Amino acid sequence: MKSVVTTDKAPAAIGPYSQAIQTGGLLFISGQIPVDPATGEVVTGDVAAQTRQAIKNIIAILQSQGIGLENVVKATVFLTDMNDFPIVNQVYGEYFPQAAPARSCVQVARLPKDVSVEIETIACL
Repeated sequence: MKSVVTTDKAPAAIGPYSQAIQTGGLLFISGQIPVDPATGEVVTGDVAAQTRQAIKNIIAILQSQGIGLENVVKATVFLTDMNDFPIVNQVYGEYFPQAAPARSCVQVARLPKDVSVEIETIACL
């Protein structure tokens, strides 16, 4: 069985997908882009600011299920410019200082709303 997870503390889905799906003791969080859930707008600033907002959105979804970043077991980071990797990596490391989850990072041609970064995660419940 699966259940749809939603919270108003993270941006609403901008297409036919769920913020997250809970199934089999896992929480699959859809890719989060740097949208401020209060305004629905992309945050201003560089890729560091965008990365922080994407992770804050992930945290909000995790917290809606009573868990936190320590429960994340896998992350996938999408970048529009791999030259941003060192900056994104530094910010990411601030949120995962120890026992970081498994991770992939890939460069893509374009992301929704023309943002620079998107992050999706899988967490244990």
